[in-house]
Amino acid sequence: MNNTMHKYNKNIVLLIALVAMLVPNACQKDLLDPVPQNSLSDATIFATPDRFVSLINGIYSRMKSGQFYGGRYLVYGDVAAEEFLNETGNGVTALQVWNHTLGESANEVNNLWNAVYATINSCNIFIDGADKNRAVLNNDALANQYIAEARFVRALCYHSLLLTYCRPYADGNGSNPGVPLRVQPEIGPTNNNLARSTVAEVYALILDDLNFAEQNLAATNGGLLNVTRAHKNSAIALKTRVLLAMGRYNDVITEANKLVPAAAPFKAPSGVAHELQANVKNVFTTPYTTTESIFSMPFTSSDLPGVQNGLGSYYNPGPRGIGDFSLNPKGIIGDTVHFPLSDARRQFVLNHTNNKPYLNKFPAGPEHTDYVPVLRYAEVLLNAAEAEARTAGVSQRAVDVLNAVRGRSDASVQFTLADFATADDLINAILRERRIELLGEGFRDFDCLRLLQPLPGKANVAAILPSVSEYIWPIPSGELAVNKDCVKNP
Repeated sequence: MNNTMHKYNKNIVLLIALVAMLVPNACQKDLLDPVPQNSLSDATIFATPDRFVSLINGIYSRMKSGQFYGGRYLVYGDVAAEEFLNETGNGVTALQVWNHTLGESANEVNNLWNAVYATINSCNIFIDGADKNRAVLNNDALANQYIAEARFVRALCYHSLLLTYCRPYADGNGSNPGVPLRVQPEIGPTNNNLARSTVAEVYALILDDLNFAEQNLAATNGGLLNVTRAHKNSAIALKTRVLLAMGRYNDVITEANKLVPAAAPFKAPSGVAHELQANVKNVFTTPYTTTESIFSMPFTSSDLPGVQNGLGSYYNPGPRGIGDFSLNPKGIIGDTVHFPLSDARRQFVLNHTNNKPYLNKFPAGPEHTDYVPVLRYAEVLLNAAEAEARTAGVSQRAVDVLNAVRGRSDASVQFTLADFATADDLINAILRERRIELLGEGFRDFDCLRLLQPLPGKANVAAILPSVSEYIWPIPSGELAVNKDCVKNP
């Protein structure tokens, strides 16, 4: 952690305490960012049931930082690969991510790390305080539900760090250095020095958190909160992503089967009734509360992601955005055989007056009040299809699930077993479908990494091979300066 993080750690209990005092009914409101206060005791912070809820909302709010799931994290996950071209040369809007020139002192490298660890620390403080003060609720199940929400967020945070700063699990079966595994509340600089746990050790904590979350989260939160707060299916969906990144395909199937029935039509059989929308556009337009959205970051005109953070700002040209990145004509949008002009997802490709294509998936500019998609049912289906293909080969189950995603936007295409001569053919079709369906949602870079594939080149930027240091981000200079036990990436 850098010196800014020290200051944050000293005040974090106070920050979330103010949320508790100012937003007693925040479960029904948009999340607010906390503001520093002078001093409050642990008992004061957790004094009432309403404050538990407000503290939980403060954790979600922390994750909404523009440097993290407020927008930038998803941008980083896409522009590092080949689907986008940089148009502005703006050094503060992911240019170095796009051209793979990040150094350990880069703002992106330090700011994302600090934002994620700030959220983790909020989770740790809440988990500790809620457990010590569960008598206030007089309801152990409710206390565990709140703790489960914090552990769900912590799992999402640690997975984000692993995907960005660490060698993929497939490289050495998780034996490479991960990140410092901080699970205790930090309220001062005394515990700065902490060695990096292995990738496998961090994944073990992530899965432990998610298993606890699945067991203790509510089956449904109701209405808007089914999208903006974690529930059982949120934990299950995230497990499919995590296990896919680990290459544990049989376990992906086990988890996915909890949400994906054996045969179409595919609809989650318990909890929130997640299913694909007939028109994918509905997922990305107000009110952003469809049953396809498993978990999203909400924004309103009074609660914005910040300047140069919103997804629409990066991907939309003026006047709705800055248009830092256009779509690469040589990327997936150039594949008119597999992504034909008749595909409904082509509505997200905006042909601008400058004769360049842009992604119009996040159109709520210039304020950028789009909800940021974190987990969608479409992703769960594609996770399930890939895992099935990697374990069972060319199976009817894998083809049916792939068809559900593809057919939703292009009914003219219905794959059959005969369309795939080998399992690799089917896997490649699923990976291609991920590029189309999840375009602009932060997956392409991480899909390449988990499979130890090169990051494809684009324009004048060469491909990045798995063997070079630029394949992953460096450990931030701020962390290295204050954590003497933390080592650099090789």
